[in-house]
Amino acid sequence: MRPAEEKKAEEEKKDRVLVLAPTQRDASLCRRILEEAGLDCVTCPDVPSLCQELRSGAEALLLPEEVVRASEVGGLVELLEAQPSWSEIPVLILAPQGNTSPFAASTFEGLGNVTVIERPVRLSGLMSALRSALKARRRQYQIRDYIEEQIRAERALKEADQRKDEFLAMLAHELRNPLAPILNAAEVLKTHGTSPSMVERVQAIIERQTRHMARLVDDLLDVSRITQGKVELRKERVDLAAVISQAVQAVRPTIEARDQDLSVFVPMEPVTIEADPARLQQVVANLLTNASKYNKHGGKIILTAGRADDEAFIRVNDTGLGISPDLLPHVFDLFFQADHSLDRSQGGLGLGLTLVHRLVEQHGGSVRASSPGIGHGSEFEIRLPPCEPVLEEKRTGETEGGGPHAPAPSLQILVVDDNQDAADLLSEMLSMLGHHVRTAYEGLTALEIARDQSPQVVLLDIGLPGLDGLAVARSLRQRGMKGTLIATSGYGQEEDRAKTRAAGFDHHLVKPIVFDSLLELIAEPP
Repeated sequence: MRPAEEKKAEEEKKDRVLVLAPTQRDASLCRRILEEAGLDCVTCPDVPSLCQELRSGAEALLLPEEVVRASEVGGLVELLEAQPSWSEIPVLILAPQGNTSPFAASTFEGLGNVTVIERPVRLSGLMSALRSALKARRRQYQIRDYIEEQIRAERALKEADQRKDEFLAMLAHELRNPLAPILNAAEVLKTHGTSPSMVERVQAIIERQTRHMARLVDDLLDVSRITQGKVELRKERVDLAAVISQAVQAVRPTIEARDQDLSVFVPMEPVTIEADPARLQQVVANLLTNASKYNKHGGKIILTAGRADDEAFIRVNDTGLGISPDLLPHVFDLFFQADHSLDRSQGGLGLGLTLVHRLVEQHGGSVRASSPGIGHGSEFEIRLPPCEPVLEEKRTGETEGGGPHAPAPSLQILVVDDNQDAADLLSEMLSMLGHHVRTAYEGLTALEIARDQSPQVVLLDIGLPGLDGLAVARSLRQRGMKGTLIATSGYGQEEDRAKTRAAGFDHHLVKPIVFDSLLELIAEPP
């Protein structure tokens, strides 16, 4: 790709015609005629001067035939032959009528874009030939620009394809990592009985690894939704320090596990911004997680926030690996991750900074990355438009006293899922809490059980074979079911939730289901 300076210089020399004018009279006449026609005319007294001007760029050459006989014309021919493959500068030779020099013809015959104009020539004819030559020259530039654009596009496509392949390999690696301990935990339970201490250890392993997989899937879904513009921010007036505090609490265990030092500096006075608090917390948490991931054990992380230049800012500095200058422009690119080695000790999918960039842009802000280089740490700074603080309204509806909830009554529950292991395990967990649970693995069976049992709660998978969960829900509501309908699905985008609401569902849970959240929904009156 041509540098910007070269493009600018080329634009400045648009319609630049070089004229070989041996006498001052010829030079003045040519300059006046061409400039009146709106062309940039540069007159040259001899061939060496013409060659020097040609090195600076030109759109066409106008040469009297008699100078072609001169010995120094060889240098001009060499310059014309050395043009790039896309370029053929038009050369117009003015020759006496019927007396074109054989030497001129043989000298320029290999150049291709040479036109011989016999004299005397009408001025209109000369200008017409010149304009045709300039038009052909502009067409050459268009073809060159098109070819360069195609080359750039092809190169970008290859790079994106390579990043995608690397990402898919990385995704398979990251998903297999938690699967191994989950399978091993199942084997331990099968072969070593149900010792309370062993069950507790295995349970913790399964829960930890499952949550890790869920986070990977959530990142993938978030990137997909945000890239397609399907994330709707729920903005409200929030204090920047409160959002930062929540994000710090979420990532502090990760930072402490690596024995890293996190320092947080926020202003005493409130910095109020219009933002989606959950999404902004995600942004800050991702930056802190990234700083920890690419930092050494015992490294330092500093988070500073405040207000400057009429903007709110969040700045995260670390003493970690740093970023090389060639990679710095790409750190927010989708599927980009600096470390592609087999020893991927940091892990992750390389989506965190992409999420940060897209979410900050959706908030009307900007994010930049900087680093002195490899081994010298990095800095990420977010800028957001602030708003004036308002007096906090007194919260209403808060529960006084707060004592423990009364035990939930026993309910008639129907669990419907075509994944039999998932359905059976969830049914067993609910039964252990005293609920009366029936299980179905497809839609028609679920309708039959519902007709006989009249369940108070139905946990209904959406992606059922045959009669899907949406159709089952609509049928249940048409039959007059008044109980709680809870959709369980691997899809959680806003359009998916809109579909379940339209079908009659009361709630929408994304798999894997957090059991405590499910119990809270079950406890709510229908």
